[in-house]
Amino acid sequence: MDSRLTQFAALNQKDKAPAYLSLVSEILTRQDQSLIAPDLHTLVETVVQDVGIVVGRQVLSELVRNIGTGSISDHNLRKRIVKETLNTLQPRIVSYEEQVNSLRFQLADLLETEEEWSEAARVLMGISSRSLPDEEKFRVNIRIVRLLLEDEDSVQAETYYNRAASLSNSTSDRETQLQFKLCQARISDYARKFLEAAMRYHELSWLAEIDEEERKEMLSAAVTCAVLAPAGPNRSRVLASLYRDERSADLPSYNILSKMFLDHILRPAEIRTFEERLRPHQLAKIAISSNDQLASTIDDDDSAEPSTSTRRGPSTVLDRAVMEHNLLASSKIYNNITFRGLGALLDLAPGAAETMARKMIEQGRLKGSIDQVDKLIWFDAAREEDDAQGKAGGLGDVEQTNEDTGAPFTKRWDLQIRMTAANVETIVQHLAEKGFVQQPAVAA
Repeated sequence: MDSRLTQFAALNQKDKAPAYLSLVSEILTRQDQSLIAPDLHTLVETVVQDVGIVVGRQVLSELVRNIGTGSISDHNLRKRIVKETLNTLQPRIVSYEEQVNSLRFQLADLLETEEEWSEAARVLMGISSRSLPDEEKFRVNIRIVRLLLEDEDSVQAETYYNRAASLSNSTSDRETQLQFKLCQARISDYARKFLEAAMRYHELSWLAEIDEEERKEMLSAAVTCAVLAPAGPNRSRVLASLYRDERSADLPSYNILSKMFLDHILRPAEIRTFEERLRPHQLAKIAISSNDQLASTIDDDDSAEPSTSTRRGPSTVLDRAVMEHNLLASSKIYNNITFRGLGALLDLAPGAAETMARKMIEQGRLKGSIDQVDKLIWFDAAREEDDAQGKAGGLGDVEQTNEDTGAPFTKRWDLQIRMTAANVETIVQHLAEKGFVQQPAVAA
């Protein structure tokens, strides 16, 4: 190898390019692959140091192209050659920017096949974007985001997502746009913006360009994020949209979805089953603020009772979502509830239960008021006209008049059932009179 390179050094400049190109082809086609890597390393160093930039770019471009088109079938050998060539060229990136970028793309592909997600992302981060068009920059940033999210590195992924977002109008390629939308949903998911993530996942689950199995996974992710979202009218609308999606009935999480939509109180066994399907970032611990800790201990005389919980707040994202949901569900059942009663329902200290209710009322997610003297939480009886059960269900524009008896909701439900049964009986009698139905004979 050294003697061949010495001969090439004595050639005229116009004869050097064909000589080096033939040597590249000769090395890559050898049957014995044991010397391919060291010989190519020697060749690249010689070309970079002793040959002019014009010939060097031509030779290195051909070498990079051959490596990328599969001239070397062995994965580990190819990876070694790409790494060594990249290390040699990187200090001279100003002269060989195109070749360095191409090698980085190849190395990222190799690392991705090995599922070395973060390492592949770091290789792509080193790509010089100075000469890349905006559309290519957009693709690179989206790929980096996707790789980082595979390793749960949401913080760094969000940085590159923001870079991609500024270039989102640079491409009309449908596949790239779909990848960007998926990154949007996943970034919102990892950032615990669960309501936003649920809407984005659900939107993607309808796109015909995406594989059926992947659409089902996105629908499942939408349900999970909706369950974890803060309780309130906005989440109720998202739950309504998912509940009325006929595909949701086939999901393992349909039971908890239906209970949340119908404002049923969730039980610990149901929560544990759902928790088993959550990803690590969705099980993250949450800290209780010092203000909430202080507020939950003020006037908490009931905590001395043996049966009273001593928990000062939710410990995980799921824990908080379930507590807020159960609090909202209880407001549909009771006119009022004591701090201690709410604490028993939520497995919280009475003061902590009052603090959670107060925050939800302040944020407009729960309609009611707090009586500090009697230690009661009063829930407003009036339902929103534009809530999930109303307009989201197609009933928002129908005028419904219900007699306000002042009775608890359970008694109102009984009254509504009696009224419905009476109306059905009236309709049946009317149809029987017209001869449309035949009443069954009564045995003597």
